[in-house]
Amino acid sequence: MVVVTGGGTGGHLFPALAVAQALQARGVEVVYVGSRRGLEARLLPDSGLPYFLLPAGKLDRSAFRPQEGLELLWGLGAALGLYRRLKPRLVLSTGGYAGFPIAFVAEMTGAKVLVHEQNARLGLAVRLLAKRAHGLALSLPLALPPSLARKARVVGYPVREVRYPKREARARLGLPLEGPLLLVLGGSQGSLELNTRLPPILKSLPYAVLHQVGPAFLEGMKPLEDERYRIAAFVDAPLAMSAADLLISRAGAGTLAEAAYHRLPAVLFPLSPSLDGGAQLANAQLYAKEGGAVLGAYEKLPALLEEALKGLDKLKEGMARLSPEGATARLVDWILEVA
Repeated sequence: MVVVTGGGTGGHLFPALAVAQALQARGVEVVYVGSRRGLEARLLPDSGLPYFLLPAGKLDRSAFRPQEGLELLWGLGAALGLYRRLKPRLVLSTGGYAGFPIAFVAEMTGAKVLVHEQNARLGLAVRLLAKRAHGLALSLPLALPPSLARKARVVGYPVREVRYPKREARARLGLPLEGPLLLVLGGSQGSLELNTRLPPILKSLPYAVLHQVGPAFLEGMKPLEDERYRIAAFVDAPLAMSAADLLISRAGAGTLAEAAYHRLPAVLFPLSPSLDGGAQLANAQLYAKEGGAVLGAYEKLPALLEEALKGLDKLKEGMARLSPEGATARLVDWILEVA
């Protein structure tokens, strides 16, 4: 049996789900362990995977909250009981507060653990787990201390490897078949900042737009919709990225990995480092360095979009260099090798 754990947000959950389902397809017994309050609590019931949801304290980077510490201790206790019951041969953690408790317990008992980092810098949970882990799987090449570099492999970020012809994707989405199409993504929950600042700019430009605003913002954003500016609470990423010519988004690891798989250039507005420890800024800078994306600025956005659309072919080459194609299979092979 293999335990796969990780979640809290889509960036940690979706690669873990992809690997868990791929292991299951190869005949491996898999159990998913997540957090009671993470995104996985809503999505796992329809995943086809056996699963358990545990308490998991979310440690804040800016302030210690006693209740979170208590929940973390409670979660570690619950994880120890579950680990003794399941007795897995290996635990894979994709990080996040949901991916810490059972992986930490497994390490403390001397079991085999692999951890997977999605971003261009190590997250807190991964940093805490990596020292004792059997291996460290990376989505992107990172500079690491020798003790970690010896156990690290760049495998990529597991994504749904599905593409559609552009005209078919646009037809299925009810979008114009001709002309540039901009795709706006603010993460699975949407982004208040992007939802507020982008429409006044983009609606003044001669481009079609598909804007994923997030479920919580849909009602308030709907009045902005017209034939050329489409609003959606959530979009199917492979379909939307197959349809689009240019992405405008935050710089979450999952969004960027999917964009790279689809060779979809991006204009990026990463979260402030004070909110995520600098992970999105590091992601954005790496993708810009590789030539697949540019860092956004609201006051310069019309000119940035015009320049990006003129240079799409070169930007696509940069994205192709970062494509995670085959990442799921590579990580599954490593898990089976270790287990």
